[in-house]
Amino acid sequence: MTNDWKERAKRAADFLTGVKEPEINALLLKLADEVEDAKNASVILAANKKDLARMEKSNPNYDRLQLTEKRLSDIANDMRKVATLPMPTGRVIEERVLPNGLRLRKVSVAFGVIGVIYEARPNVSFDVFSLCVKSGNACVLKGGTDAYESNRAIVDLIEKTLREQGMDEGIVTLMPAGRDATAELMAARGTVDLIIPRGGSGLINFVRGNSKVPVIETGAGVCNTYFDKTGDVEKGRAIVNNAKTRRVSVCNALDTLIIHEGRLNDLAAVCEPLAKNRVVIEADERSYGALEGKYPAELLEHATGESFGTEFRDYRMSIKTVGSLDEAIEHIGRYGSGHSESIVTEDAVAGETFQRRVDAACVYVNAPTSFSDGGQFGMGAEIGISTQKLHARGPMALPEMTTYKWLVNGDGQVRE
Repeated sequence: MTNDWKERAKRAADFLTGVKEPEINALLLKLADEVEDAKNASVILAANKKDLARMEKSNPNYDRLQLTEKRLSDIANDMRKVATLPMPTGRVIEERVLPNGLRLRKVSVAFGVIGVIYEARPNVSFDVFSLCVKSGNACVLKGGTDAYESNRAIVDLIEKTLREQGMDEGIVTLMPAGRDATAELMAARGTVDLIIPRGGSGLINFVRGNSKVPVIETGAGVCNTYFDKTGDVEKGRAIVNNAKTRRVSVCNALDTLIIHEGRLNDLAAVCEPLAKNRVVIEADERSYGALEGKYPAELLEHATGESFGTEFRDYRMSIKTVGSLDEAIEHIGRYGSGHSESIVTEDAVAGETFQRRVDAACVYVNAPTSFSDGGQFGMGAEIGISTQKLHARGPMALPEMTTYKWLVNGDGQVRE
């Protein structure tokens, strides 16, 4: 590749500094309508079918890759939602006047150019664009090879809409398929201000270890739920099943059920809905004994050294037996990824202790980790779930797409 994409992205970022919020909202509403237009939808779905034809239906990523008319309609509605949200730039975060008369204002501003590296999820192309443009950022997209045809059709439609609305097409750039383009994006310090990887731990670790551009880690979710000694069985059944089976390929899906040893007699009841959903369980010795003969034999396996700390992204999970709340928290500290953790308990003190001591972006009491989502948190669309502690943590929506600068106004003061 040449450096044309870099110049294009920087130019577009500068262009966006002069675009007003009503123009951004009009763009998003227009794009939402274009996505639902029958002709445009058929082009995107046809491209998506080409991608799907190269992937086995048994692959858990097949569902993430697949687009349908209903999903396109949901995407359009998400963009309309983003259009209703306040623009996050220009907010005065802090303001004061110094004794010498200088007026200081700390004001939110766009990063400039944001690069996003993601796997086979073409809906992310729309999500990233809508959040970036509403927060005043140009975006550079590097999707997975598995979804290239879909992403190309999506970006073609975005560019067409940008032209029709009198906007700079460089607000969105799609990088070519292949690793060379990924490497070029990660090396683009001075052009790209921030890179956000969205995907499994392999992708995130690769980007974090090789990028010369600052990185915010999102997506890798090794999520645990602890069924406490006072946990309610009916709540536990619903929470565990929803966290595991709502969508198995997403980052907030449950990977390990931790159960207090005093509740092993209830384990079969808690896991019953999982059997109906054909979830394979990798159980430690004590939980295996509690489930043997009560859970389908073909779905029950002995846990191995890889059973804990693994993001399964499939109809598969593990079970760990512990003797105390402390032991459950210790297990999470060792094997969790800092994404989302949950406790099922009727003991308010245990719930408060769990939330205080567990080191994760989202910590739940009596609710499933499946709620870790910007839309569910009332933020509109999200660009990902940050699992780190600098700048942003948890669902990253519009406010997290900004940084800030200091504006200083004087009247001729000089420093002694």
